[in-house]
Amino acid sequence: METITTNKLTYIKDLEAFVGQKVTLKGWLANKRSGKGIAFLILRDGSGFCQCVVTESDVDEESFENAKSLTLESAFEIEGNVVRDEKQMGGFELQATKLRTISIAEEYPIAKKEHGVDFLMDRRHLWLRSRKQWALSKIRNTVIFSIHQFFQERDFVQMDAPIFTGNACEGTTTLFETDFFGDTAYLSQSGQLYGEAMAMAQGLIYTFGPTFRAEKSKTRRHLAEFWMIEPEMAFYDLDMDMDMIEEFIKYVIKSVLDKNKDELEILERDTTSLQKVANTFPRLTYEKAVRIIKGEEDINGKNSITTLEEDLKEVLEKIETTNKDISERETRIEAGGMKKGEVNFNLNKIGKLKAEVKEFESLAENIPQWIESAKNFEFGGDFGGSDETVLTRLFDTPVMVYKWPAAIKAFYMKEDEEDPNFVKGVDLLAPEGFGEIVGGGERETSKELLVKKIKEHDLPMEAFEWYLDLRRFGSVPHAGFGLGLERLVGWICNIHHIRETIPFPRVMGRLLP
Repeated sequence: METITTNKLTYIKDLEAFVGQKVTLKGWLANKRSGKGIAFLILRDGSGFCQCVVTESDVDEESFENAKSLTLESAFEIEGNVVRDEKQMGGFELQATKLRTISIAEEYPIAKKEHGVDFLMDRRHLWLRSRKQWALSKIRNTVIFSIHQFFQERDFVQMDAPIFTGNACEGTTTLFETDFFGDTAYLSQSGQLYGEAMAMAQGLIYTFGPTFRAEKSKTRRHLAEFWMIEPEMAFYDLDMDMDMIEEFIKYVIKSVLDKNKDELEILERDTTSLQKVANTFPRLTYEKAVRIIKGEEDINGKNSITTLEEDLKEVLEKIETTNKDISERETRIEAGGMKKGEVNFNLNKIGKLKAEVKEFESLAENIPQWIESAKNFEFGGDFGGSDETVLTRLFDTPVMVYKWPAAIKAFYMKEDEEDPNFVKGVDLLAPEGFGEIVGGGERETSKELLVKKIKEHDLPMEAFEWYLDLRRFGSVPHAGFGLGLERLVGWICNIHHIRETIPFPRVMGRLLP
């Protein structure tokens, strides 16, 4: 058996530079179609996907037999000529001249049919190879890189907060407790308090690391382990903080739109909403936001309640017309007389239409609940997912809600000078039902007020003595925020369950793989 040799690997992402030339690619079989004397192989190599055409007349006998024997996820090496083909993903095709098998995979457990989420999560280590999960990971990588780029370009210093902590930012009820050489320690729920200490040394800092929440929740927006980005800025007030948040989000979204066009297309992501991020983000006080949610105040000529009622009517009509379309297509297939290609086209279309109906039915179920919740919202309460959805549906861009009731925010939030019942906090709510992705605000600078609030929150004073030192020795105005990486990726990719936005999710009841 002849071995194809090369001194340097060539990747699918670089094929543009090799049009009309012979190259060697190495990767795994993502899909395969065969006919008499020909095989169409979809190769993936981590950088992209490429159709490779293996024709019996163009390769030696051994290469063609190797092509025929490949099973899904088998690894192989293929040599061939690169040709431009805009119909193919990436715009290129490889016309094979030689193929060598590296390994033959056993029967792959993830078939082309629909699988349940639990089935796929049990095989997350394999599911990551699928085209959509690959695209998600690529976009996550761009987001991470652009976050570092944004802060480094602005002279922020990346610093690291500890994961083991002896105190909690917001109480211990949602923390994982562990033994630390005989002392009680917690897995960090935020690096923010430490970020404040580091900002007093460096001025502008950010932390980027894993955080942990022990909430016994299985909602689509919760993970037990996730990644947080937490900048802290000395001499910043709330307005400067909000300016930074807006600039930051715009920068990251632009990076994804510029670098991940192919991946967004694989995810079938309508980028209209992302492109509108270039517009100014509305800024609403908590009081104004509540009035809008309850339908007591219109925004841009829209009322939250009447808009929802109109949306419900439209959704019900869509369910009826889409079901009618499905029925008509199924009837035509059953009647016979269609060519195989036409049958397959209609079957695929029916599958997509049924998925649309499922989404419409979910909306038809949720909208009445949103209306009821909005009408009955009590001033002073925190926003739930439905409240955030009701509010953001009236806007095309993310929305900032600031000046929150002190009772529902963390002890370190700075009191509002005009009304001490409120604090200078801000939440950034993403559109399309994704809700809060950023939470932040100005920090309390008064040692006396912090001591009072620590007592009110029933927190152990001795655990916060080091934090109070930041007010004893050179206290200055400062502000910051925390961004949940997975929530941001979920919104960008239009993935409504956060578990798909991290390679190996940790949620209640799932510790493997």
